[in-house]
Amino acid sequence: MSAEDRPAGGGRLLTGVAWAVLLLGLWLWGREVTDGPGGSSAPTTGDVAAVGRPLGVPLPPAHAPVEAAAAPQRVAVPSLGITAPVVPRGLDASGAVDPPPYHQSSKVGWFRGGSVPGAAGVALLVGHVDTENKPAVFYGLSAARPGEKVKVTGAGGLSLEFTIDDIQVFTRERFDPQKVYGPRESDRAELRLITCGGTYDKKARTYTANVVVSAYLTGAGRG
Repeated sequence: MSAEDRPAGGGRLLTGVAWAVLLLGLWLWGREVTDGPGGSSAPTTGDVAAVGRPLGVPLPPAHAPVEAAAAPQRVAVPSLGITAPVVPRGLDASGAVDPPPYHQSSKVGWFRGGSVPGAAGVALLVGHVDTENKPAVFYGLSAARPGEKVKVTGAGGLSLEFTIDDIQVFTRERFDPQKVYGPRESDRAELRLITCGGTYDKKARTYTANVVVSAYLTGAGRG
């Protein structure tokens, strides 16, 4: 994949064989991304579903996808105190998504081979939960709750607001790429924030699960 920083496919989801190949690569990454130093005790919820979508949580209507969506530059989850620059990432030599290196653990990676945040489809933002000696950018992600906001700033001053509607923990054995990376509802602009979850297996040097926070576009503007 080219190293150029550009949106791929204008946010359109891949189809047919290309989509199947991408899902395979993302499934491999879903297993690989849980590999990590495990130096901090991540505040995860174990190898079970996390919050899901509790009854009685009011959620706003979806905003129409943004046609002029631009590459993301920053992401923030105010309720969790998360604010970080976003860097484009592609696939590594094995065909898996390449997250930011550990020396950039304060940054979030955007998979530029998928949708652009704000465009129709699912945009993927990935980040580490910890390093060998400190928490990383998505350390507190498992504490997210439905109804909370995710702010994404795009190139050119595009400001996007997403509302969280689902939080799940997928074990390595039960990792389902279609559920994790596929759209929840058609014709929406959706967002996934993904990091390590479960517990850290020191022998295998890997986490046992992935925390997946799902959100959908509920606001867009400039400045």
